[in-house]
Amino acid sequence: MLAAVRRALERAGEVEVVGEVDDATRIIPAVGEVRPDVVLLDIRMPQLDGLTCLERLKKLYPDVSVVILSTFGGDEHLDAARDRGASGYIVKTVDPLGLGTMIAEAVSSPDFVVFRPDAPDAEPPVEGQVGLSERELAILRALARGLTNKEIGRELWVSEQTVKFHLRNIYRKLDLSSRTEAARYAIAHGLATGSRLPTGA
Repeated sequence: MLAAVRRALERAGEVEVVGEVDDATRIIPAVGEVRPDVVLLDIRMPQLDGLTCLERLKKLYPDVSVVILSTFGGDEHLDAARDRGASGYIVKTVDPLGLGTMIAEAVSSPDFVVFRPDAPDAEPPVEGQVGLSERELAILRALARGLTNKEIGRELWVSEQTVKFHLRNIYRKLDLSSRTEAARYAIAHGLATGSRLPTGA
């Protein structure tokens, strides 16, 4: 698993791997030695569970971001990670090629973010879609369905502030100026089904 994660991150280029450990009891000493910007942490690890490790990490190194990467995708695990100070949560069944982008996005986002595969009937991202991240595409699709920021936040497990943060990035990347323009763009490029143009700003 460690080798696979390292390969995915090296291919992506957004994240530089500065250290890795295979025993949870070595994580805190390694962080003290290497002082990384972000720690990618599993929940199920030898010697110590990830949530306990997360709690200790945030107490000792509050400025170090922690992103959980786990097979567990239940709400209770998401809530526990968020409550203990994680910046984001990635379910292992996501596309590994997007792992670097997800980590970078979780660290830069103002709120806790969750990355997990879309539901089976969700529309897949368009290949090479003008540099939008997986999360930005999900928000664009939700916007095109007519959801409000609050509704998008509930659907994607993020706050309204985080939705606004991503919308600003979407507008900038696509050279758009409003929700209506963004919805029209999404519909024109086949990013949403059952879409309706949103009202309000």
